[in-house]
Amino acid sequence: MGLLFVVETLAVADCKACVNDASNEIRKLCPYDKGAIIWYDNCLLKYSNKDFLGQIDNENWFSMLNVQNVSEPNIFNQKTRELLSQLAKDASFTTKKYAAGELELGKSTKLYGLAQCTWDLSTIGCLQCLDDAIGQLPSCCDGKGGRVMGGSCNIRYEIYPFVSA
Repeated sequence: MGLLFVVETLAVADCKACVNDASNEIRKLCPYDKGAIIWYDNCLLKYSNKDFLGQIDNENWFSMLNVQNVSEPNIFNQKTRELLSQLAKDASFTTKKYAAGELELGKSTKLYGLAQCTWDLSTIGCLQCLDDAIGQLPSCCDGKGGRVMGGSCNIRYEIYPFVSA
């Protein structure tokens, strides 16, 4: 049996509110299910009647893309992979399993990124999960900002800041 909360770096009150909202919503949407997962901008809530702790969830993936095109998609895609690969390594080797950062795209444009794993994954498991998420970029979000979210990790990148300080 497993229950998992994942929260981005937030104020305690914001964290509590996100988990409470997710908990209320998941009970409404899945009242009789033996397992469910719900993603919010700042948290993820997952439960199951099977033990999933420490295992990469390869079943629950989805992506969201920003509909705004970038001016130079090839350079953008290359820089995106560069930033997210570094953030994946950074997140994997921290106890928080979280990393956010930015990279210069041009004189006046920055690329912002985030990589996060659930706390129960090992360093190697976290890195593998994030690499799997990054590998999905060409089929979901080429030349645009976006997110790839799974039951064990997620990545996000945009040309505007989206992480609260």
